[in-house]
Amino acid sequence: MSASTGDLSSGQQRADMSITRLLADTQLFGNLAPDDLAACAGRFREVHFEKGELLFGRGDPGTSLYLLAEGQVRLATATAGGRELSFQVAVAGDIFGEIALLDGWPRSAEATALTPVTAYLLERSAFRELWSRHPTITDAVVSFLCRRLRDVSDKLEAIALYPLEVRLAKFLLVALGDRQPPPGKRLPLQLGYSQSELALLLGASRPKINAALGALEQSGAVGRTQDRLFCDPAKLALVAQRDDA
Repeated sequence: MSASTGDLSSGQQRADMSITRLLADTQLFGNLAPDDLAACAGRFREVHFEKGELLFGRGDPGTSLYLLAEGQVRLATATAGGRELSFQVAVAGDIFGEIALLDGWPRSAEATALTPVTAYLLERSAFRELWSRHPTITDAVVSFLCRRLRDVSDKLEAIALYPLEVRLAKFLLVALGDRQPPPGKRLPLQLGYSQSELALLLGASRPKINAALGALEQSGAVGRTQDRLFCDPAKLALVAQRDDA
């Protein structure tokens, strides 16, 4: 019995360490002191979802937030007429579902697994308990929400003011991160979701995304195969700097 208990304890410790590493890279928890971070990690539990499975729907009670460990999750809103807008594809290390967790209101969006997903879930009751025992979380929440507002403002500005080709170039540059290609080469980029998903993220239709990709291809900023893009960051940056079509 003791060996089994020891194995369970060791397994939980490894899980907590994995969660701690993920939390340390998030905007919400990343600036917490090590002891506060470890306390938060200990209150998460692991959950799994199959491809196409709904993690939560719009209007559901907001009882938890998610920390994504593996896979991709689409966050989207939809009208009563069925029109849909994806505003994020969450990947490993991303946190989502935090707004309803903080204010206690129903979910404002739906979350769907685009791939098999492993995530860590933090219940609202556990978060409120952590908040009361670790005052530094208050500052972290305020800072996090301010960053979220700035992100929303930037996205609205991009949709309202920039042509699709420019928005797409900016999006691809973010996806590439700090990677740089060898001289004379392009960087491969596998987004992991379809042109339709990409169109929803950028507030456009699939044909318009295809046309924008074609324009980037003509300029030499990208090359395309059936399942991957090959990107030239320098040429994408030139396109991203344009402010008119």
